Amino acid sequence: MSGKLFMVPTPVGNLSDMTPRAIEVLNSCSLVLAEDTRTSGVLMKHFGISTPLASHHKFNEHHTLEPIVTRLKAGEKIALISDAGTPGISDPGFLLSRECRREGIAVETLPGATAFVPAIVNSGLPCDRFCFEGFLPPKKGRATRLMEIASRSITSIIYESPMRLIKTLGQLAEVCGETREASVSREISKMHDTTVRGSLRELIDYFQTNNPKGEIVIVLSGMQDEAPNTGHKNKYKQQRDEEAENIGA
Repeated sequence: MSGKLFMVPTPVGNLSDMTPRAIEVLNSCSLVLAEDTRTSGVLMKHFGISTPLASHHKFNEHHTLEPIVTRLKAGEKIALISDAGTPGISDPGFLLSRECRREGIAVETLPGATAFVPAIVNSGLPCDRFCFEGFLPPKKGRATRLMEIASRSITSIIYESPMRLIKTLGQLAEVCGETREASVSREISKMHDTTVRGSLRELIDYFQTNNPKGEIVIVLSGMQDEAPNTGHKNKYKQQRDEEAENIGA
C-alpha cells in the first residue's frame, strides 16, 4: 500500500509561526526531505524533532526523485520542507508532487506560512485578484515577462533579492511608468519586518538611500489609466520580439 507525501510549511521568519500540526507530522514521518539540512536542522532541533533528514533541493531533485517515490510506494510517510515557507512556492516540491500524482501516491499539503500572502495584504493594493510571478527570469525571457506584468489590470507579486531590488524596480518603472503604485515588504514576521508603500519612483528613491536587506516581496498594482511609457516599452517590446525569434530559430 502506498504511503503519503506531506508538504509541510515552515516559518518564513518567526519560529512561533510553526503550527502544532506541522510539528506532529514531522515527528510522525520516517524521513524529512529538506532544501538545506543545516538550516532545517536548526528548526528540527528547536522543536525537538528527531526524524532523519535528507537533502532535496533544485540541484539534486531530479536524481533523488526515484528513490523517494520507491519508498513512498513501499508505504512510508515522508515530509518535504523548504528553508522557509511552503514547498513548491518558488522552492523545490513541484517535481516530487507531480511524480506522486503520476504514481497515484497521496499528497497532503498543510496550510501555513508563505511570504506573498502577508505582503499583498500589507500593501494596501487590491488583493481580490492577483498574479504570483515568483522570481523573474534573470536574462532570457525577462523582457517578455516585464511587458506582460506592465499590461495586466490586476496586482502582480514578485520575489526579489536585495541585491537586485533597485534594478528590478527601475525596469518596472520603465515599462509601467514611474507613477505606478507598488509596495516592498522585507523580513516578513522577523524583528525588522517592514513594508514601504508608494509609487515606483518613490520606492527607487527610498531604497537608493536605505540599503535593502533580507528577503524581498514586491507588490505592484495593475494598469489603470496611466499614460503608457512608450519609449521604454518599445525597448522591451523589441527585446521580447528578439526572445521570441530565438525560441523559434
